[in-house]
Amino acid sequence: MLNGDFGRIRPEIVGDNMHDWVGRDAAVAVGGPVSEFRTTDQERELRDRAYALIEPPYNRGRWDSVFREYGLTNDPVHPRPFDRTEYLYKLHKVYRHSEASAYAQIVTDTRNDVDRLQPFFAVAARVTDMDRRRALSLQHVSDLNIRERSNAIARNKENTLIVAWVCQALKDRVASYRYALERLVVAVPASEAAEADRGVTLLATRTGQFCGIRGGTVAVRG
Repeated sequence: MLNGDFGRIRPEIVGDNMHDWVGRDAAVAVGGPVSEFRTTDQERELRDRAYALIEPPYNRGRWDSVFREYGLTNDPVHPRPFDRTEYLYKLHKVYRHSEASAYAQIVTDTRNDVDRLQPFFAVAARVTDMDRRRALSLQHVSDLNIRERSNAIARNKENTLIVAWVCQALKDRVASYRYALERLVVAVPASEAAEADRGVTLLATRTGQFCGIRGGTVAVRG
């Protein structure tokens, strides 16, 4: 059995670097090299928090969630195309008899996403600052060989690509939530639609704020 009590992943199969593949896949997806350097504490946290925003909300709690946590179901070279209709399909499948529950799920999912933004981008800002320092240090480290330089540059690129991946995933989520909400309003209108609309709008606004990049630095705003 993969999951323990209350649906949590069993501790004995969880590793501190379980989401390291996020950086690897981000690099491979654009044909870039993967750094051989071990991840720092901040880089591990970046990857952990990125996973929660990259993974679609309807995939959480599935029987194969542990495989997804370790990136064992991914193909970064041939990623699955984004389908904005899939979220609506999942809502219909689970809440086919209750439009109130479907609207409530949109509210919950958008609220959870908004709550994850500030912690992720705060870590991203710290990692970006350390990457800037790493890049500057390449000019001053004595006897730096080609392999070390290449790994340093590759790691900086990985971290940048992770942030870009999260931003794209967030934009995709907004599109999915908006598509689902609009179809629900047409098919099963309810007063709960107003709160769901506020949730989607807030997520879209915060995504636009947090995903701004100026001068190579992630613009983190509250």
